[in-house]
Amino acid sequence: MQPQTKTIAMVAGEASGDLLGSHLIEAIRRERPEVRIIGIGGPKMQSAGMQVLFPMEKLAVNGYIEVLKHFREIFGIRNKLRAQLIANPPDMFIGVDAPDFNLGLELALRKRGIPVVHYVSPSIWAWRGKRIRKIKRAVSHILALFPFEAPLYEKAGVPVTYVGHPLADMLPEKPNRPAMREQMRLTEKEIVFAFLPGSRQGEVRRLARIYIETARLILEKIPSARFLVPLATRETRTLFEEEQWRMEARQLPISLLFGHAHDAMIAADCVLVASGTATLEAALLKRPMVITYKVPKLTYWMMKRKAYLPYVGLPNILAGKFVVPELLQDDATPENLAQALLNLVSNKQTVDKLANIFADMHAALKQDTASKAAQAILPYLDR
Repeated sequence: MQPQTKTIAMVAGEASGDLLGSHLIEAIRRERPEVRIIGIGGPKMQSAGMQVLFPMEKLAVNGYIEVLKHFREIFGIRNKLRAQLIANPPDMFIGVDAPDFNLGLELALRKRGIPVVHYVSPSIWAWRGKRIRKIKRAVSHILALFPFEAPLYEKAGVPVTYVGHPLADMLPEKPNRPAMREQMRLTEKEIVFAFLPGSRQGEVRRLARIYIETARLILEKIPSARFLVPLATRETRTLFEEEQWRMEARQLPISLLFGHAHDAMIAADCVLVASGTATLEAALLKRPMVITYKVPKLTYWMMKRKAYLPYVGLPNILAGKFVVPELLQDDATPENLAQALLNLVSNKQTVDKLANIFADMHAALKQDTASKAAQAILPYLDR
């Protein structure tokens, strides 16, 4: 007798969610190959077997002002998806991060008896702490990526499973830096910086000029320095190249890479990284880093008012203290960034200490995440 086909609806809102979602789909399918997956996802989730109902790119905006600009379109997509899922209820809904989009949808679906899992805890520990009350109403279960999150939900009476972070499963515990340098035709003597300005076009627009000027200042102190700039898409690469032309900086030793962010970080002596998941990637690859970010002034003011942690970078949040510098908004000047990077590459003791801190983080986060997440949620399919 053929097993009954179950349907899981999933929504991911950006590239990091697409990666998480694809691994979860693969883990679910290993246990239940007959399960049908529908919803919103990117190319990785689609390759894993999802039937995409709406393109994920429409949701990939960040910051209050940016969301307001696209509000009507995003709100319209959510309404259409909600109507579709209510008319043809799935056996389970999984929201992958994207809490501003997913929580309202999850609330509506759970009211209609559909089990709801939210994968990636919203940042209740950093800001918007009151959101946990809405989460409790909206979800049947939370899958938490970080160990300190589970006790917060347990205290609030929300079912939760700590599943670790999939990047800790994917990335090597001991990256082979000499081999990567050889592969990228870099000598061991060269001082190499990886500059990661973010995956979104808005991030690159705000940071490209600052990054290029930072490189110029570093070259005044280390004339032989090299710079690797991984860019996620053709559009972000074009934006960075255009800024190089405007600044007459084409002659600088800056190598633009199409992707290959992990390779660039492994090869680098130090990383300059826009705040976000890439900061965790740099930590798991045991690289010293300087974290920076710039958003529109109104967005920053609103975020600052609601924040109650003194740091925004994941390595500092996981450590519970400043272990790497954060230079944000008005502090993110080329002068400040160049000095912070030069301080790090000249201090071997600090670099070695960071590598040990990051190794402990890696061990704590390595949990075979996708399998653990699948085991936590599959019982909801059979209720």
